[in-house]
Amino acid sequence: MKPLVAIVGRPNVGKSTLFNRLAGRRLALVEDVPGVTRDRHYADAEWEQREFRLIDTGGFVPGDDDNLLKQVREQAQLAVDECDVILLIVDGRVGLTAADQEVAMVLRKSGKPLLLGVNKLDTPQLADDGPTDFYKLGIKNIFPLSAEHGLGSDALLDEIIKYFPPPEVVPEPDPDAPEKPTSVRVAIVGRPNVGKSTLVNALLKQKRVIESEVAGTTRDPIDSQLIFEDRHFILTDTAGIRRKKSIAQRLEKFTVIAALKVMERSDVAVLLMDATEPHVTQDAKLAGLALEMGRALLIVVNKWDLIQKDKKKEDAFRDELKLQLKFIAYAPVLFTSALTGAKVQKVLEMAGKLFDQFHFRAPTPMLNKLLAHMVDSNPAPIVDGKPLRLYYIAQVSAGPPAFALTCNKPKGVPESYKRYITNQLRETFGLKVPILLFFRERPGQAKRNARKRPQGTKSLKTRR
Repeated sequence: MKPLVAIVGRPNVGKSTLFNRLAGRRLALVEDVPGVTRDRHYADAEWEQREFRLIDTGGFVPGDDDNLLKQVREQAQLAVDECDVILLIVDGRVGLTAADQEVAMVLRKSGKPLLLGVNKLDTPQLADDGPTDFYKLGIKNIFPLSAEHGLGSDALLDEIIKYFPPPEVVPEPDPDAPEKPTSVRVAIVGRPNVGKSTLVNALLKQKRVIESEVAGTTRDPIDSQLIFEDRHFILTDTAGIRRKKSIAQRLEKFTVIAALKVMERSDVAVLLMDATEPHVTQDAKLAGLALEMGRALLIVVNKWDLIQKDKKKEDAFRDELKLQLKFIAYAPVLFTSALTGAKVQKVLEMAGKLFDQFHFRAPTPMLNKLLAHMVDSNPAPIVDGKPLRLYYIAQVSAGPPAFALTCNKPKGVPESYKRYITNQLRETFGLKVPILLFFRERPGQAKRNARKRPQGTKSLKTRR
């Protein structure tokens, strides 16, 4: 296990900026308003050949009765409970506040190594004068910082790694040992307030992310890891994505962009829909984005406990959904209740199957037998007055599966025949993921055409 360092403090003191600085990359959303970060956010970091994990937390507000702020505080407390070193961040320009004193008092009770970072000291003079007030907190190790400009972070990291346990001795890998299962990256996407965070918590069987009926609670994409049926999954809870014209605030634009980036790097996109608000246009747009990105798609209809439990009703809902989303009719549909936990494990089961299909590779001989069967069963059409001839097929990549077909008229293949080939590939190999087709000429086709031309004639290009 890598040592854990929790970054804690009241709202808007620069915790996420420092988190990004120490991690060496922009991971957490940063905005000059309090309360941007709410859930725990993890990232790997390294300093002086010591690897560790950082935990960014929401603003710690002791004693506030607001339900959302209470959950933010609970998430910060969980980070403190599991970490090896606590880094308390304060605002050096504002000075010591009563909230800082309350947070420091709570953190000292943990008995864990506690460091104090006095942030926003952007000049040498501020760095010399700024930390003075904060000695009242009774914390021995105080570091003047500018997370924005990187000032003081080296000295801080030097001190942090002193509190790490000795590094573990990693045995040499056994070349004969089987490889570890590949991680399945799953992005949970959907409109605001459809239950994405509740689903993640139900899958993890713990309160990993904040749940609230207030739309827009999740802002940062939050990664969570778990092992299910001997397979490693990385679940990413994302912010709710509304219609473009409904996105007004600058912060919400950032969260939507971050959610779309998560979907792009995932293997499987789980589109969560609300059973009580079926066939919303925005759901279709999100499904279309998954198709454009070439991601495997799993449609999960949540809140099914609020609908009368009837198999006929489920079948009717599924049929209507397939009709509304014809362009991704191949995508499987599950009905769950994240709140009650009904059938949530099937989400992981199906995501694992889609991952295997997403990275599927077909043997070339089998593909060409299938191609011969396709052409015999449904001969290729006439293109530009000549029969379309398909000579050869091979898979050129996976994730998603992509196939190249060699033919005599690559630019003239009708869309209907492309759909026929795609459907045959789906049926033969049981693929419920996007399939890409590429058509190309046989190598040397131009030379063969030139040899067929009667002697004494010149090509149009030569005559010009």
